[in-house]
Amino acid sequence: MFRGSFVALVTPHKKDGEIDEKKFRKLIEFQLKNSTDGIVPCGCTGEAATLSYNEQMRLMDITVETVNGRIPVVAGAGSNCTEETIKLTRHARKAGCDGALLITPYYNKPTPEGQYRHYEKIAKTVDIPIMLYNVPSRTGISMKPETVARLSKIKNIVAIKEASGSLDQVSQILSLCDIAVLSGDDSLTLPIMSLGGQGVVSVAANIIPKEVHELVRQFLNRDIEGARNRHFKLMPLFKALFIETNPIPVKACMGIMKMYKPTWRLPLCEPMPETITKLKKVLKSQGLI
Repeated sequence: MFRGSFVALVTPHKKDGEIDEKKFRKLIEFQLKNSTDGIVPCGCTGEAATLSYNEQMRLMDITVETVNGRIPVVAGAGSNCTEETIKLTRHARKAGCDGALLITPYYNKPTPEGQYRHYEKIAKTVDIPIMLYNVPSRTGISMKPETVARLSKIKNIVAIKEASGSLDQVSQILSLCDIAVLSGDDSLTLPIMSLGGQGVVSVAANIIPKEVHELVRQFLNRDIEGARNRHFKLMPLFKALFIETNPIPVKACMGIMKMYKPTWRLPLCEPMPETITKLKKVLKSQGLI
C-alpha cells in the first residue's frame, strides 16, 4: 500500500479562516483524476498545526468519503502528546483511513527510548497501519536509524516518511530493516528510490500530480533514464516550493495557476512579492501558466 506518489494535500480556507470543505473535495477529485496513488490530509502541508482536533477529524471523514476506496488515505494524526495522538489515530481508523502518518514528537524532544515508547503505545492501542514521519527541520529532533529498525518490528508500523534530507539516514534505515521508505522531499525522491525507497509524500503533487506519479512509476518500472530526465526537468519547481516555509509557496502557486484563491492561517501568511515573482517565473518555465 505504501508505494507510489502520495500527495501531502493542502487545506483550503475561506476568507474568514474556516475550512472550505467544498474546495477541499474538489482538490481531492483533481488528485484522483490525475493519477495520484494516495492522499495524505492533515499533514504539515495541510497546516495541521493550526487545525483544531474537530477540524482534523472532519477532514479525515471528508477525505475517506470523497475518495470512496479508490486509492489509499493516510491521515496525519501525529502530535507531541501521546494521548492526543492516540485520540486522532483512533479517529483515523474509525473514519476508514488506510493508515496514519505520525510525526515525531516536537518541542519536548524525547530520547530514542521515549520515541520508541511513544510509537509503541500508539501502535499497540490502535490497530491501523502506521507511517512514521521524520522531519527534524520541523520538530527539532531526528529519529535514529536504529530506532526506526526497532519500531519496524512492531507489526503495524510499516513505513516511514523520511524528510531529514540525508541519504545516509535512508541508507542506514534500509540496511537495518525492510520498512517501506517514502521520500518527504520532492527533490530527493529519485535519489531515495535509487536506494530502495518506494515513492514520495509530495508537496509538488498538489499542482503537478500526474508528473510526480509518472516520475515514481517510471523508476519503479525500471525506466531509469526517463525518471532521471523527469527529475531534472522538475527540479527547479521542487526547489521553488521551499523558497519560503511550506505550504506558503505551493498555495501561492495554486493561486497563480487559478486552482483556487489561497489563504493561510496565522502564523503563516501570504508570501513576499519577490517570492511571487520567482514562482511565476518557474511555473512559466514548466508550462504551467
